[in-house]
Amino acid sequence: MWFKNIQLYRFTQPFTLGAEELSAKLKKFQFKPCGKLQPASYGWVPPLGKHGVELTHAANGNIMICTRKEEKILPASVVRESVNNKISEIEAAQSRKLRRKEKIQIKDDVVQDLLPQAFVKSNLTFAYISPSDGLIFVNASSSKRAEEVLVYLRRSIETLPVIPIPLLLPPAVNMTRWVSGEGIPEDFSISDECELHADDGVIRCKHQYLGADEVQGHVTAGKQVVKLAIKWQDSVSCVVDDNFSINRLKFSDEIIEQADADDDYASQFDEDFSVMAMELKSFIPKLIDAFGGEEVNAT
Repeated sequence: MWFKNIQLYRFTQPFTLGAEELSAKLKKFQFKPCGKLQPASYGWVPPLGKHGVELTHAANGNIMICTRKEEKILPASVVRESVNNKISEIEAAQSRKLRRKEKIQIKDDVVQDLLPQAFVKSNLTFAYISPSDGLIFVNASSSKRAEEVLVYLRRSIETLPVIPIPLLLPPAVNMTRWVSGEGIPEDFSISDECELHADDGVIRCKHQYLGADEVQGHVTAGKQVVKLAIKWQDSVSCVVDDNFSINRLKFSDEIIEQADADDDYASQFDEDFSVMAMELKSFIPKLIDAFGGEEVNAT
């Protein structure tokens, strides 16, 4: 289990639930598949999937959890065509134009009729809690998807005092400085990708030397770097944005090889989780420091 993205949140109070106690609370909100007329379903599933039954998986003091979301997919064009046909039939039969309220009711009825035939899309979102570090890591590329997990976790355990990492400076400030060649932190390096924003447009650079005159000209002209590819100690690489989202997270082959290969899925999951969490335990504090540190009073 290697995270590809991280939405990172800070606990403002210590997290005191153990893995077993947390699992017991989550069971009340365990995932159930969509019913015939149910458009979506959301709930907790075992992080080990079919290889486990517990709703938490603990390793070295860290606790992994996982949500599953099912949504029934009804193409808008199919709904629209069915609604228009139904309206046409009724208007022809009754020799009158239907009112807006009637059309809305017809659409609702059509959706209910089509739901049992709809395709079902499903996705998993993993997260893990590090009580010792006071952090929760959500494997999501957007804050919206991460917030779904946090909202459901808060509902499941009744309280969840977390906030996004309260950095002292906006990430764009430091990223712009680094691209201009100023103050790149020790053990960090910038890669060959960034995105710059200004009132007059957006510039995206990929596979490009960021010290080139063309890129530096945009920085000099006042554009701010809102996404930047960085590396840390040749161990971790990622793209950080101006919301401090960590995307396209990659661990070096040397790190991945520390998790001994095992034919047993549960054992391999445990190895991967342990090694990943250990590496992030080193990387994340350094990353926060590189971005100027946290506001102490915010927590």
